[in-house]
Amino acid sequence: MSITKRFWISLIFSLPMLANMILMPFGWMLPGGNWTQLILTTVIMAVSTVPFWQSAWASFTKHHSNMDTLVAIGTVTAYIYSIYAMATHQAVFFESAAFVTTFVLLGQVFEERMRNNASNAVEKLVDLQAKDAEVMREGKLVKIPLSEIVVGDIIRVKPGQKVAVDGVITEGTSTIDESMVTGESMPVSKKTGDKVIGSTINSNGTFMFRAEKVGNDTMLSQIVELVKKAQNSHAPIQNLTDKVSDIFVPTVLVIAILTFMVWYVFLGASVASSLIFAVAVVVIACPCALGLATPTALMVGTGRSAKMGILIKNGEVLEAVNDVKTVIFDKTGTITVGKPEVTDIVGDEEKVLSFATALEQSSEHPLASAIVKNAESKNIVVPEVSQFKAIEGKGVEALVDGQKVFVGNDKLLSDVQIDNKLREQVITLQEEAKTVVFVGVNNEIIGLIAIQDTPKNTSKEAISDLKARGLKTIMLTGDNKRVADAIAAQVGIDSVIADVLPSDKADHVKALQQDGKVAFVGDGINDAPALTVADVGIAMGSGTDIAIESGGIVLVKNDLRDVDRALALSKKTFNRIKLNLFWAFIYNVLGIPVAAGIFYGIGLSLSPELAGLAMAFSSLSVVTSSVLLNKAKITSRVKFA
Repeated sequence: MSITKRFWISLIFSLPMLANMILMPFGWMLPGGNWTQLILTTVIMAVSTVPFWQSAWASFTKHHSNMDTLVAIGTVTAYIYSIYAMATHQAVFFESAAFVTTFVLLGQVFEERMRNNASNAVEKLVDLQAKDAEVMREGKLVKIPLSEIVVGDIIRVKPGQKVAVDGVITEGTSTIDESMVTGESMPVSKKTGDKVIGSTINSNGTFMFRAEKVGNDTMLSQIVELVKKAQNSHAPIQNLTDKVSDIFVPTVLVIAILTFMVWYVFLGASVASSLIFAVAVVVIACPCALGLATPTALMVGTGRSAKMGILIKNGEVLEAVNDVKTVIFDKTGTITVGKPEVTDIVGDEEKVLSFATALEQSSEHPLASAIVKNAESKNIVVPEVSQFKAIEGKGVEALVDGQKVFVGNDKLLSDVQIDNKLREQVITLQEEAKTVVFVGVNNEIIGLIAIQDTPKNTSKEAISDLKARGLKTIMLTGDNKRVADAIAAQVGIDSVIADVLPSDKADHVKALQQDGKVAFVGDGINDAPALTVADVGIAMGSGTDIAIESGGIVLVKNDLRDVDRALALSKKTFNRIKLNLFWAFIYNVLGIPVAAGIFYGIGLSLSPELAGLAMAFSSLSVVTSSVLLNKAKITSRVKFA
C-alpha cells in the first residue's frame, strides 16, 4: 500500500480521537470510550504502522537500527501499554500511538510528493518528443511514428514542428528553439551540416536532416537517464549520516530507558507518566529529517542543473566540487572553437598541400581536417600513399612516389635539419597563436602550414569568472608552447603545460592533484583518461561520446561559462545538504531534553503526539529547504570557501 493511502487511513481513524481530546474538557466523550479508541488504533497499527515494524525488524536481524526502529518502538510501547492500562482500569494513551503514526506518515508524504515533483520535471522532457515525423521513403515523404525512424532516414521539418530525433541538416536553413534541452533561451540559427537535437522546435524555415541517433541514443533520452541516475545516487556525506543513525538510534533508546527510570524510580512519577516521557523521547528523536537531508537536496539540485543544460551525474561530484582548487582545460574544442583553418603556407603551396593532404586525409584530427579542407578548396591533386604510419603525439609518415614523406609537429624534427630563416618564420607564426605543421621529404623540410583555431567568444569571460572564485586555471595541451601561451594570454589562463602527449595528460592531472583537488574540462577522445582521473571531470556537450561518458558533469550547451555555473550550482547544492543536516541534528539535540521532561518544572514538555507532530514539521522544513534550491541565485565571481 502506498504511503499516501496509509497516511489517509491513519488520519481518518485518528480524527475521532483528536475530537475526543479537544472536546473532553467540555463534557463530550467518544462513544464506546476506550473500546472505540482500541479499535481505531488497532486498525491504524495493522494498516499504517506495520511497515515500520517490518523495516525495524529487518534492520535488527542485520544488527543495525534505522529511523523506523524508533517509530516502531514508540508506537508499540504506547499501544501495548494502553491495552494493559485499559485492562487494569488506568489511564490509556492509544491516541499517542495513532498520532505518532499519522504525523510520521505526514512527513513521508511530504518527501514522496517532493520526489515525484522532481521526477515529473524530468519525465516531462520525454513528453516533449514528437509523436511522428515526415520521412523520405522510396522517394516520397511519408508520415510515420517516432518508433519507426531508423538511423540514416531523411526527415523533413516544417516551421512550428518538432525535430523528431538527433541528426545533421542536409538541406535548408532555419532557427531552432533548443531551450527545453540545453536551457539556451535564444533560438539557434542552423544551416546545412549543423547538428539538430530531437524534441527541439523549429521556429522558421523548412529543412531536411539525416537521422543519426534514435530511440534511447538521442540526447534527450540520455539526459533523462543521467538525471535519474544522479537523483538516485548518494553523496559520500550520506555515508556519514548512515553511520550516525547506527549509533544515534541505540543511544536514544538508552536515553528513553533512563528517562523512564529517573521519573519512575527517583522522581516518583506513575508508570503511565514515566512511559509518556520515554515514548516522547523515542518519537522526537526519530531522525527522519536526517534521512531526507541529502536525497532531497540532491534531487532538486540535479533537476535544476538539467534545466540549465548542465548534467551532474552523481552525488560524489557535488561533494568533490566543494574542495576544487584548480581547473585544468584542454585547448582545442574546449577553450578554442575547435574548427581550425589554414592561414599560411610557406614553400611550394601545391607541393606542400598535396603531400600533407595525402597523409592527413584519413585522419579525424581537427588540424588534419583543416588541411584537407583547404586542399579541396584549391582542387589540389592528391597522390597515393603507402606504408602509412601514425606516430602518437608527433604526426604521420608514409611513402609517396617512393619518397619518405612526414607531416607533423616539431617533435618529428629530431633528425631533420631546418635552416635559421625557416625557424624564424616558425617562431613568428607561433607567436601569432598559429599552430605550425611541418611537411618534409627525405629528412628535409619542404614547407610549413600554419593553422589557427581562435578562442571561443565566451572563453575569456569564463576564465575570468573562475579566477574571481579564487580558482587557479591551467591549460593542458599537446600544442606547441608558444601557441599555447598566445592563446592563454588572450583568454587569461594562469599557466600553461604544453607539448603533452595524449597518453600523458592523465599523468599531468595526477601530478597537479598533489596540490589539491582539480577539475578537468575537455571534449576529445584523448581527454577521456584525464576526465576520469580528475576529481571532477567536466565534458563539453559537443565532445565525443567517450569523453561525455568519462565526465562527471556534462555541459550540454558547449558554453565554457557553464563551467563556472556548474561549479557554483554543485557547491550550492552541497552546502544545502550540509545546512539540512545541521538543522536536523540541532532539532534532535534540542528536542530530546524537552521530551525527557528536563524542563517540566517550568511548564515546558512534549507529549508523544506533539513530539510526532514536531518531527513531521522537522521533515517538512528540510524538504522546504531543499525545494528552495530552485529559487537560489547562482551568482558568478564569488570565491569558494
